[in-house]
Amino acid sequence: MRIKRHQTAVAATALIIALTAAGCSKSSGSTTSASSSTTAAAVTLTGNVSFNDANLTALDTKIAAALKGKSLSGVNIAMVVNVAADYWNAGKTGFQAGCTALGISSSNCIFYAPPNGTLTEQDSELESLRGKGITGYSISAIDPASAKSAIATDVSKGIFVLAIDSPLPGTAAQGLYLGTPNEQAGYQAGEAMKTELGGKGNVAILVGSLTAANATERIAGFKQALAGTSINVTVTENDNLSASTAQSDAETILANHPDIKGLYGVYSYDGPALAKAVTTAGKTGQIAIVSDDTDPATLSAVQSGTIAATVAQMPYYQGYTGAYILAAEKVLGSDATMAIVKPYLESDGTTLSSGVGVITKSDYSQYTSLETQLGIG
Repeated sequence: MRIKRHQTAVAATALIIALTAAGCSKSSGSTTSASSSTTAAAVTLTGNVSFNDANLTALDTKIAAALKGKSLSGVNIAMVVNVAADYWNAGKTGFQAGCTALGISSSNCIFYAPPNGTLTEQDSELESLRGKGITGYSISAIDPASAKSAIATDVSKGIFVLAIDSPLPGTAAQGLYLGTPNEQAGYQAGEAMKTELGGKGNVAILVGSLTAANATERIAGFKQALAGTSINVTVTENDNLSASTAQSDAETILANHPDIKGLYGVYSYDGPALAKAVTTAGKTGQIAIVSDDTDPATLSAVQSGTIAATVAQMPYYQGYTGAYILAAEKVLGSDATMAIVKPYLESDGTTLSSGVGVITKSDYSQYTSLETQLGIG
């Protein structure tokens, strides 16, 4: 078993970490940002392109050591995400790299992204995986409430379920979440917006779901960062996982609300959609856009300056380390696996952070260099 991807990423991260001193500080994968009382006008928008790689490297190494000499022939795992977006290409790459490092065959390492982001597609794939003898899967659930019963049944049958991308509170999978601490990510987005607007102005939020935990937590963090300023969230629109709807909604907002000075796009496709809407409206440079995630179109808009900042996750790590955890659950059992994972959790005792980054125009080349070293296309 190999830990090649983390060795490469650690080297890349070491080269760029000095560039992030003005950004977020890291401790056990957590992110801290400037106090919300800081006057935005006095802060220069800076990025942070370090993640939680060091801790995840250490965790993967310990899991690999615990698995050494044990057969993984019975491991049959999957990574099931919420929509076929560019964002998840990195997760797929990481998941497949993790399986390769562990020596798990590709036939027992399935990645699935619903083409249209529908619950029916996701449920159908899960049913198919159960029929193929799946031993565990990581999931970004489209509808956590509707997934509750199925997850409970799977766990009762010995199938391990790992929440990624968005936590699954109130379900049998609530004990461990691998992904971004979403409230922290939202806070970083709010800090960026506060800086761009100089602490005043109305903003709109566009998001793919108003019920998914990752969305509600990010919005809460975003609003927390704006507390005490003269920035108000006056419009919130649910685009229901549709990039075209997000663009249309943004165009309507800009036409009907001339007081809007900023747009925050929460889901991965929202950034490019908002950039298109602002460009179409002829308001490039007049509307501050802060987005989440690192779709190629989002990064291109950051590079051009259309998007001021995007808050980055590392889905690659969710895939790579997710494969290690799912394999360990099958081979070592839940108690032994969680004993290994526990020292790397956030203070809430359930979150294994894949890190939070903030990418601005000045950080673009450093981040894309990291992507290249991880093998993300």
